[in-house]
Amino acid sequence: MPPRRAILRPRSCHDPAVTPDTLAALHIAAFTDQRPWSAEEFEALLTSPHVFLVSQPQGFALGRVILDEVELLTIATAPEARRRGVGRDLMGAFEAEAKRRGADLAHLEVAADNLPALALYRGQGWAETGRRTGYYARPDGPAMDAVLMRKSLT
Repeated sequence: MPPRRAILRPRSCHDPAVTPDTLAALHIAAFTDQRPWSAEEFEALLTSPHVFLVSQPQGFALGRVILDEVELLTIATAPEARRRGVGRDLMGAFEAEAKRRGADLAHLEVAADNLPALALYRGQGWAETGRRTGYYARPDGPAMDAVLMRKSLT
């Protein structure tokens, strides 16, 4: 198996393999317990000069830098690639690109029941800063809290 590498794909990249449609398809596969994002939503986000994408064939992370802060908007890994370091690689590339764009502090939110993601973030030095009660709607059950996290990039 070739080494894993997260490849930075600037938002202006015209790589035919990375399109709003391919991002939406991967998001649908990765998020089965909540509403996935549509191709139109990805396309709208990618028109912002503040939004950036890091990707590799089995995953991507989307971030937004405003002044000296970055927010992880979403990260998705293909189900068959989980527990193989793809998320860790994407988070490293996300943080590197955020720093390159001038961010010193990173924020994210994650569903409280997304234990693999929480373990990934905590393992990479992210700390819980709060919660949003009932933030994530669930089609087959009660809404789930969002865990708010942050990490210094300096």
